Parts: sequence; C-alpha cells; structure tokens
Amino acid sequence: MASKLQALWNHPAGPKTIHFWAPTFKWGISIANIADFSKPPEKLSYPQQIAVTCTGVIWSRYSMVITPKNFNLFSVNIAMAGTGIYQLSRKIRNDYFNEEAPAVAKE
Repeated sequence: MASKLQALWNHPAGPKTIHFWAPTFKWGISIANIADFSKPPEKLSYPQQIAVTCTGVIWSRYSMVITPKNFNLFSVNIAMAGTGIYQLSRKIRNDYFNEEAPAVAKE
C-alpha cells in the first residue's frame, strides 16, 4: 500500500503538480452542473451547456493522447461532457418537443 501511495505521490501527474490540482478543482463545474439538474429547463443556458459539453469532449480526448496519461483529467472531463449533454437534452426537449400549448393572453 505504501508503495502505491509513493508511486502516486511521485507520478508526473501526481499531487505535487498542477496536472493533478487543476482537474481536481475542475470537479466543481461538474458538481455545479449536477446541482442544476433540479433547475427548470427554461432557465438553462445554451451557450453555457455547449461550452461545458465541448470542453468535456475536447479535453477528454486530449487527456488520453498526452504523456503521461492523466486519468484525473479524463474522468472530470467525461463527467463534464455527460452532465452538459444531459442538460442540453433537457433544454432541447423543453424548447422544441414540449407538447404543452403556449399560453395565450385573454383579451
């Protein structure tokens, strides 16, 4: 067990580097997006969710082509892409596939 902790500690993407801490703090974005699952879809923002989704997709790919592989970066970006896709699907369903008739003002 001690050797595994020592290996993590001394890894090029380990806790002594920014390559560990930046993705770790990036989890806050995914957690905030998960907290927004209870937000009504009409209050979601297309630009924000597109940015979260694209960031997740692009950086997940990047984390697998760099050396050394950064699985912390990969996992946080998969979570970002997943939560962004889910939020976009909620927004699109609400805006384009909502079966409710729009409210008409009575005169």
